[in-house]
Amino acid sequence: MLMPPWCPITPYKGIFILVLAFVFLEYLFNTFSDPKDALFFNTTRIPKHGRESRLNGPLAKTLLFKNKTNNYTIGNNSIVTATKNYSYMSYIVTEPPFLKRYVNNSSISSTVLDSVFTIESENSSNSKPVNSTALPLCPDDVSSNLRGRLPIVRSPVPSVEQLEGRFAWLRPGGHWLPGHCRVLKRVAVVIPYRCRGEHLLVFLQHMHPFLRRQQLDYTVFVVEQDGDGPFNRAMLMNIGYTEALNMSHFDCFIFHDIDLLPEDDRNLYTCPEQPRHMSVAVDIFKYRLPYPAIFGGVSAISTEHFKLLNGFSNSFWGWGGEDDDMSNRIRFHHLHISRYPLTIARYTMLTHKKDKPSPNRYDVLKQGQKLFDKDGLNSLKYKLVLRKLKLLYTWILVAFVSISQNASRVLNTGMCL
Repeated sequence: MLMPPWCPITPYKGIFILVLAFVFLEYLFNTFSDPKDALFFNTTRIPKHGRESRLNGPLAKTLLFKNKTNNYTIGNNSIVTATKNYSYMSYIVTEPPFLKRYVNNSSISSTVLDSVFTIESENSSNSKPVNSTALPLCPDDVSSNLRGRLPIVRSPVPSVEQLEGRFAWLRPGGHWLPGHCRVLKRVAVVIPYRCRGEHLLVFLQHMHPFLRRQQLDYTVFVVEQDGDGPFNRAMLMNIGYTEALNMSHFDCFIFHDIDLLPEDDRNLYTCPEQPRHMSVAVDIFKYRLPYPAIFGGVSAISTEHFKLLNGFSNSFWGWGGEDDDMSNRIRFHHLHISRYPLTIARYTMLTHKKDKPSPNRYDVLKQGQKLFDKDGLNSLKYKLVLRKLKLLYTWILVAFVSISQNASRVLNTGMCL
């Protein structure tokens, strides 16, 4: 009896077909979850992410807007009317203005490591005031200064004296700018801080050479919360924004958790046309985006946009919630979250004891949608305890004037976060 041509003659043929099917499914899954080449990303359209659109738990309800018209005011600004379909799934994938193929994507060898952290000192003229208007503009393409993937050095933890000797080219306050050209926009890096001394030293060791290679006019602000009350990360970032502008003019603000270190210096610390979520792919999340609306960790917002958004909410005491509230604010004001591709916006998280989440963060997040114009920069109250220009950073020590009722219900009071 003759067998049909499509019927398998031996069981090996069936096994071979199953193997091919598994290989194809694995390739398809990896293509959508962790693309290997940044050049495959569409840089203009807003992609649809079916798998990432599934959010579980109470967070899903707090990140959805209904179609309705809202009138709101920011400070003394005039009333603005907002009517839109606010989707928590939409964001814009962008690319740095350059993607040079000769930038190495692999880890740097130990012989090159010393040159990363031992940058030659500036000449004496660069430490003196420079007539910036007489300098030419810095070129947009800084790719020749960049290395691509970088090593993450966690130990040994350097001392303050070692870092000050290594980064003698810094100006007081953790400030640096190119001496041979003029940068149009100034960047403030704001770090909310308490009880993370070793993390701060590791962070500064990594970030100062990182930012300098990008040819930025930048200043690092460490905003420390005094006392042992519940931590308020969002309020510290609002204070950093306010105090930085009281000292000088800044065009761009990078709000940065101290335990996140960027792995690729092509991840530019600048502010694009839309607010940017910087820490897209973190190692503890297997370098995948946890959910599309996330805006935590590291973010970049222009001075004008931060004012429009009325800053972060001041109502989140303890861990969690403030970044999702900012994500809601961004969509409410017709803005989108911008992100670099997963292959560039990679971060390593420094290990630390996990903090207990604030038990009422979902309630505050849900109510926050009604308080965008009342809770933020225009309701900020704090006491400036000390402001000091150290070589490695500008230190801002603050105490909160009053603690809200929400803060009194936080369980993890007295913890260093």
